[in-house]
Amino acid sequence: MEFAGPITITHLICLAGLVLLACWLLKTSLGRRALADSVPRRNNMPIYLPFIPLFIWFGAVSLVISITQELVADLQGWQRDFLDNFILCIGGLTTTGAIIFLARAHFARRLKGFGLNVKKIHKDFFAAFVNLLTIWPLMMAAIALTIFFGKAIWGEDYQIQQHQELELITEYPELPLRILIAVVAIVIAPVLEEMLFRGLFQTMIRSFFKIRNRAWPAILISSGLFVIAHTNAGHWPTLFILAVCLGYAYEKSGSLFRPIFIHSLFNAVSIIATLN
Repeated sequence: MEFAGPITITHLICLAGLVLLACWLLKTSLGRRALADSVPRRNNMPIYLPFIPLFIWFGAVSLVISITQELVADLQGWQRDFLDNFILCIGGLTTTGAIIFLARAHFARRLKGFGLNVKKIHKDFFAAFVNLLTIWPLMMAAIALTIFFGKAIWGEDYQIQQHQELELITEYPELPLRILIAVVAIVIAPVLEEMLFRGLFQTMIRSFFKIRNRAWPAILISSGLFVIAHTNAGHWPTLFILAVCLGYAYEKSGSLFRPIFIHSLFNAVSIIATLN
C-alpha cells in the first residue's frame, strides 16, 4: 500500500493535535465537564467599562493614524507603514495601561484577580503549547472548509486574503519594518487583545448574565466579539476556533498569561510560515 504523498511535519503536528483533542473530549465528556470547576472572577465592573479601552484602541488610535498619514503624506513605501506600526505600538501600550488601571480598580485581588499572577508564567507557557497544538487540526480544517466553500460560491480563483501585516512582511524586506511588525503581532496585539476580550469582556459577560456554573456562553459571546473586530471575513472561522480556545484557557487556568502565550505563539507561527 502506498501513501498519496510523503508524511510531513505538518501531518505529524495535526496527528498529535488530534490525539490530544480526543483525550480532552473523552476526559471531559465531550467538553461538558471541562469547566465545571471554573470560578467566576469577582469584580464590580459596570457593563460599559470594557468599551472604554475598546474605543481607545479601535477609535482613538485609528484616528491618530489617519491624521498622521495626512501630515506626512510625502512618506512613501515601507517608511509610511513603519510609522503606522509605530503608532500602533504606542497606542497598544497606552490602551494596555488603561486596561491595567481599570482592572486594578474593579477586580477583587486587583491584578491577580484579573489573571496577571507572575508566579504562573512558567506553567502557562508550557500549557499554551499544548492548548495550541490541540486545536491546530481544527484550525486547519476551518481553513480548508473556508477555501472549499469560497470556491463553491465565488469560483475557483477564491483565496483567503492574507492579513495586512503579513502582506507587508512579504512586500518589504527592510529589517526595521519586519522587526516592528513582529513586535506588534507577537507582543503588543496578544497582550492587549487578551486583556480586552478575555479579561474584560468575557468576565463582564459572565458576571452580567450571572453565569456561575457554566462559562461556555461567556466564552462563545466574547469569541464572537473578538472575531468581528477583525475585518477579514475569510479569517473568521479559524479565528473563532482560536478565540474559543483562548477563552477556555482563561477560564480553566484563571490566568491571562495562558491565552496571551497561545495568541502570541499563533501569530509567531503565522509570521514564520509567511517568511519561509
